[in-house]
Amino acid sequence: MLKERMTPEELASLTGYSRQTINKWVRKEGWITSPKPGVQGGKARLVHVNEQVRTFIRSAQRSEESAPTMPVSNNSLEALLISLAKEMTDAEQKQLTSLLLRDGITGLLQRLGIRIQK
Repeated sequence: MLKERMTPEELASLTGYSRQTINKWVRKEGWITSPKPGVQGGKARLVHVNEQVRTFIRSAQRSEESAPTMPVSNNSLEALLISLAKEMTDAEQKQLTSLLLRDGITGLLQRLGIRIQK
C-alpha cells in the first residue's frame, strides 16, 4: 500500500526492486523528495508519492512471484546475490545459470581470479 511519503527502502520492498533502483528513478524521473525527519546528515529522503510516482510504480511493479523473498537491506552475501539476480534480465540469469551448471562455483571463482587453478 502506497503512503503519501515513503522511503526508498519502503518503495523497494513494495515493488521488488532494490533501494538503489528506486533512488535512480528518483533522480531520473525528477520525483519530489524531502528530508527524513530525525536522520542526521541530510541524505535520508522521503519520496512524495504523487500521481506521477504511483503511475510509474504501477508500470514498473514486478509480479508477486518475482518479488524478493529476503529483505533487500540485509547485507549478507546470500541477500546480495538474490538482489543482484533480481536486477538481471531473464537472458542474463539464464547465462549465469548455464555458467554455474557448467563450471560450478570453483570455475566461477577461477574466472573472477578469486581461486587459483590447481
